[in-house]
Amino acid sequence: METILPNKLKRGDKIMVVAPSDSLRLISERVRKIADERFNSMGLELSFGKHVEELDEFDSSSIKSRVSDLHEAFSDKSVRGVFAVIGGFNCNQLLRYIDWDLIKNNPKVFVGYSDTTALQNAIYAKTGLITYSGPAYSTFGQKLYFDYTLEYFKKCLLNDEEFNILPSESWSDDRWYRDQEDRKLSRNDGWLVINSGEARGTILGANICTFNLLQGTEYFPNISNSILFMEDDAESKIFNFDRDVQSLIHLPNFNTVKGIVIGRFQNASEVKTEQLIKVIKSKRELDHMPVLANVDFGHTYPMITFPIGGEAQLTVSDKKSALEIVRH
Repeated sequence: METILPNKLKRGDKIMVVAPSDSLRLISERVRKIADERFNSMGLELSFGKHVEELDEFDSSSIKSRVSDLHEAFSDKSVRGVFAVIGGFNCNQLLRYIDWDLIKNNPKVFVGYSDTTALQNAIYAKTGLITYSGPAYSTFGQKLYFDYTLEYFKKCLLNDEEFNILPSESWSDDRWYRDQEDRKLSRNDGWLVINSGEARGTILGANICTFNLLQGTEYFPNISNSILFMEDDAESKIFNFDRDVQSLIHLPNFNTVKGIVIGRFQNASEVKTEQLIKVIKSKRELDHMPVLANVDFGHTYPMITFPIGGEAQLTVSDKKSALEIVRH
């Protein structure tokens, strides 16, 4: 299938926010105000799907409502970019009801992370359209310490040039939306080298447990010649991550995977460096490929933006590691 690159965003473009998982109703007015101001400062005009405020007992809305908003966003010729409100648990419910030809014939930037991983990888598998794992609409509502996240968002989605990713100077795992003024930062010790080597490949994955929901379905992308990006949230412990990685290793074409990039774990995961190294080193199928960990993506902040279906060049070494996004 031919890969489709959407046009990059530019000042004056219209953005539509949709809620493929959790509802916009969960996001406070204060967070929304800051997010709206951030988009406005980039010259991006915000609009919202008709059903984003609906809220049911699952913190979401009906499949019909969510699919309707997604279809509206892609069919509206004036919309240049589509953003998920936030993550959640249930966007894989939508996959059987999506008009894939509509999306393929109206390619545009689509951004989100966490549960949106299922929809993003399915879009790539069914249409060839590159989507983007990065800050959701609600993420733009962080008042402080947003510079790194914004920098890499712009590098990926407002520019065409290849770009190198560098570690952030500090990071946080606090519930910033509860108190925007009282933020807790930790010094970033840099990336963790687990296996050395070099690789170039197609970026797939993101939230690993959500990515694995697609296995065995028509919505799971071909992982041949890929670099798998993997992260998980606070509910994931080391044994969850272990079996999720093992599940991917059991795929018949896993031997063609070129490398692995692992996002930083949240503090509640209690994943220790030595545990993560042990998990990776215990799997001989990973011995031949570079593995880099503690990269700025996932459920801690700040976060990079990267293309699902794009390409990365990965160099992992004790002397110097490099991660370059070469097609996005």
